Amino acid sequence: MQLSFDETGALLDELAEEFPEALFAELNGGVNLREEEKREAEFPEVLVMGEYCENLLGKYINLYYGSFAALAEQENWSEEDWRRELRQTFSHELTHHMEGRSGLHALEDKDAAEKEAWVEHRADGRS
Repeated sequence: MQLSFDETGALLDELAEEFPEALFAELNGGVNLREEEKREAEFPEVLVMGEYCENLLGKYINLYYGSFAALAEQENWSEEDWRRELRQTFSHELTHHMEGRSGLHALEDKDAAEKEAWVEHRADGRS
């Protein structure tokens, strides 16, 4: 099943209501659903579902509809799959935000270790 950009935005709004308001403190750029598909610069075969950004524009979360739509098409998602993947990505990026506010980086370290393991796996020709 393929959700439209607007349907995905409505689902994301619904999911945001499930999170405590305190998690959004200092997220001054909000949560943005971007239409485009995004891929890892170093590994274009890897889709980027979302990212937490902290820069001169502020602190914000981008979720990439095009990346979700591409994966949904590849894996023939149901509406529940859309909900689960959006919730998981949204939660992941909110965790980056909360850790950043707290001066922690456990999730960032975990992401880096997973990327390193993926690179090693790929280099071994087992991809």
